[in-house]
Amino acid sequence: MSQSPCPLYRVENGVAVTTLSQPPVNPLSHAVRSAIVEGVDRAHTDVAVRAIVIVGAGRYFSAGADMREFGTSAATQEPTLSTVLRILDDTSKPVIAAIEGVAMGGGLELALACHYRVAQAGTQVALPEVKRGILPGAGGTQRLPRLLGVEAALDMIVTGKTVTAAALGAPLFDRVVDGEVLSAALALAQEVADSRPLPRVRDRQVKLAGADAFFQHARRIVQARSPNLPAPLKCVDAVAAALEPFDIGLPKERAMFVELSRSPEARALQHGFFAEREAPKIPALPAGTQARDVQAGAVIGAGTMGGGIAMNFANAGIPVWLLETSQEALDRGLGIIRRNYETSAKKGRLTEAQVDQRMALIRPTLQYADIAQADVVIEAVFEDWGVKETVFRTLDEVMKPGAILATNTSTLDVNRIAAFTRRPQDVVGLHFFSPANVMRLLEVVQGAATAPDVIATAMALAKRFSKVGVLSGVCDGFIGNRMLDRYIRQAHFLLEEGALPEQVDRALEKFGMAMGPCRMNDMVGNDIGWAIRKRRYVEYPDQAFARVADPLCEAGRLGQKAGKGWYRYEPGKRDPIPDPEVRALIEAYSAQHGITRRRISDQEIVERTVFALVNEGARLLEEGIAQRASDLDAVFLTGYGFPAFRGGPMHYAESVGLFNVLRAIRGYAARGVGGGAFWTPAPLLERCVAEGRGFADLT
Repeated sequence: MSQSPCPLYRVENGVAVTTLSQPPVNPLSHAVRSAIVEGVDRAHTDVAVRAIVIVGAGRYFSAGADMREFGTSAATQEPTLSTVLRILDDTSKPVIAAIEGVAMGGGLELALACHYRVAQAGTQVALPEVKRGILPGAGGTQRLPRLLGVEAALDMIVTGKTVTAAALGAPLFDRVVDGEVLSAALALAQEVADSRPLPRVRDRQVKLAGADAFFQHARRIVQARSPNLPAPLKCVDAVAAALEPFDIGLPKERAMFVELSRSPEARALQHGFFAEREAPKIPALPAGTQARDVQAGAVIGAGTMGGGIAMNFANAGIPVWLLETSQEALDRGLGIIRRNYETSAKKGRLTEAQVDQRMALIRPTLQYADIAQADVVIEAVFEDWGVKETVFRTLDEVMKPGAILATNTSTLDVNRIAAFTRRPQDVVGLHFFSPANVMRLLEVVQGAATAPDVIATAMALAKRFSKVGVLSGVCDGFIGNRMLDRYIRQAHFLLEEGALPEQVDRALEKFGMAMGPCRMNDMVGNDIGWAIRKRRYVEYPDQAFARVADPLCEAGRLGQKAGKGWYRYEPGKRDPIPDPEVRALIEAYSAQHGITRRRISDQEIVERTVFALVNEGARLLEEGIAQRASDLDAVFLTGYGFPAFRGGPMHYAESVGLFNVLRAIRGYAARGVGGGAFWTPAPLLERCVAEGRGFADLT
């Protein structure tokens, strides 16, 4: 439990030490802000105090704003952070920030308002506000350029990237130390206690030759990189204002901050931020449920997915066995893993020593007996029931009692897989997304018999893997792929009704999707979706399917790996080239099925595909497959390339208005497009509209 954020104040050899005390990350809540002011005021009235040190409790200085205060009156309750920093500016005794762990956002702005800064070398420093759709609003865009220079400061502010104190060095920090930071700050306080005038960052001047040309160029680059986001461009404008006197630039920064705070993009980005943090919370778990201890793992299958999963264990410092059926497959998988690590080393993300350390944690084997003592084993084998049954019956025989048996299946029934064992309580779905060592989403699939502590362990493992764990119940495709199936189906209906692959992709990429559905299928392989469709044709004979992709696959157009799919690809390249053969194939399909092709607008493409996601998401909520609407958004933001500035499909639907979504769905049903019965509205969506409420209010 966090300590109460009460003011902590002591005097040590004439130096007042004020501690930010709201562990673990000391956010700048109203109580903490008040504590800073109280500490400074006490130091001023004490004639024995010659200097002031501000330090964070525990291992961190401050992670910035208290996210729990967003949207509440506490966020604007005095003293605000701007007020605190103005008080520090006016302080007549030197103030030294003792920084370790992190100084993020408002935490860094607090440090910049101090007269001196001492940082531990590994401290992580950032102004990440742009990632929330805003900009630093307490002087960050005005003070940082005065210390780092315009170019370096603009790069940090417009990207929100994290940098270490050692990399930044002087003049941002007066001292960077490897050892204990508070003692170094106290020593500096003694040295500067009588120094006058006090070195205020705000009093520095920013000079930049050719400023107009520089900022024009910066705006062009930022606009090209972030065409749908207003915050990065405003960051450029705010940093440009730092060339003016501080008292002129600061109000300009504040005005831009307020404007951005009210933007739909900021609301969407902040929704996504909170959705990620809410997803791992599982209210249904019994109170006091403890995760099982995971000291070692095992992965079955050294293919692309299995190798990526093994890398997650190694990256987290967990030894992992990697099992294959042949030495050739094992060697190939290990070679790919090493090449992945070496690529990271070439980019400066890892040292050669770290590459060797991580490779040493991966233990290759051809024998199930070698993995018997693993605490969790994850199978990543072919999506075939016979193969799954063989693997899980073997694991049931060899794994120690209490070991977690996990499947990486993307669509198959986890309950049926659990039934292959005599310990269904230990079976769980851990659905990684490719590439598994990169993608941030991990669907945790709870079977009918999965024990609560297994779910708690899976969520804890997701955190250790630096992934967003989202709980799903058992259904065909779980959360992400079940919703995606409806999205892809509508894309296929649009193709057979009159659209072409390049138009569908262009419309959705303009909407903000990382990749259109046809390009995406070409990348992953059209045969994968084909195999799933053929199974579903049998299992769901009453559902509407557009089968326009089947003749594509029958013609051998399986995607990039075949050099042709929905597009044509030049050897060694991934650029999609529209192919007249595909157009002829699609038009022939439409004619064969008596479909009169028509002109389809980009708006219809976006509405039908995205609203298909929303309607199916509402069904998942009603069925209890997903815990909350924001979980569905977290899935699509972290696993499927949904545009972050739209906040996920469910948030986007609420921003459009659920009434308008339902009206559009009913309109498509009435017109008989896109499968007709496909457009039966989800009862939860209808109820939300009838009661004038949002998804979160009714789930």
